[in-house]
Amino acid sequence: MYIGFSEAEKFLRNCEDAVIITHRNPDGDCIGAGFGLQDILSQMGIRSKVVCSDEFPQRYAFMTDGSNQYGDFEPKTVIAVDIADTKLMGDYEQIYGDKVQLCIDHHISNKNYAEKTLLQGEATAACEIIYALAKFMGVEITKHCATCLYTGIATDSGCFKYDCTTPRAHEIAAEMMRNYDINFARINRYMFDVKSRGRLMLESRLSELMEENLDGRLVIVAVTQAMMSEMGVSMEELEGFAPMTIQLENTEVGILMRERKDGVFKCSFRSAYDVNVSEICQTIGGGGHAKAAGCTLEGSLEDAKKILVEAVRKALT
Repeated sequence: MYIGFSEAEKFLRNCEDAVIITHRNPDGDCIGAGFGLQDILSQMGIRSKVVCSDEFPQRYAFMTDGSNQYGDFEPKTVIAVDIADTKLMGDYEQIYGDKVQLCIDHHISNKNYAEKTLLQGEATAACEIIYALAKFMGVEITKHCATCLYTGIATDSGCFKYDCTTPRAHEIAAEMMRNYDINFARINRYMFDVKSRGRLMLESRLSELMEENLDGRLVIVAVTQAMMSEMGVSMEELEGFAPMTIQLENTEVGILMRERKDGVFKCSFRSAYDVNVSEICQTIGGGGHAKAAGCTLEGSLEDAKKILVEAVRKALT
């Protein structure tokens, strides 16, 4: 059931001992939304813990370290943030997939799996919704919360350059900078500029990894576990790699394929112009935004590529 801010406020003010679930392969937005919401609940005297089936990457430690201060407890409330489908919960799908009471999300492909869903498809990031919710409720935004919300908005907007970036996103970021003295320059440096040597090596090989399909309208870049091991890079270090797949001048759709340790390929789609990649991903079990979406595929690399090429071919024709 889709709800508005009034019902979301009523739910949160009356909840107890909440577990806040973030999606597997966590990024800045789901981490920022999770820990930002935890701060908000803490202001109301409600204890909560933020969980993920994968470890939070070290580069997000400025948001995660010391934030789960309540220790272990048996949750009475289950909340999901930035999760459009329970499949994205990873190991937690089996535990909480059918128990989510509130989902806060900005993906238009949301499966409406929760009892209550606060969905704002026009929002740049889930953190934008968390901010609006805090303002609606009149709850104090701490400096740590402001840091989380700024980080989520900055990362999901590609440092405010993606098509999903709204004027509201700029306004919220400006307020976080103006009123909370957050170290935005340091955040953006660590989110967008600082890279491992392995990541730089991989970027230098980008041109040889690019595979042009459909007369150059589709570019696929595949990164296997063997390649990651060779260069000493991890899955999370490749989070910002997907936009590079649409850098070639005639490319309309770009796909970054990353092989997980279990052999499944995480496929991140980007649209350079008007192709709705969320609709393409939904045909193969995924979803997301019109210009940025994703799915997962099992099987061999070549079989997965064939599925992707055919799905994009249908969309383009």
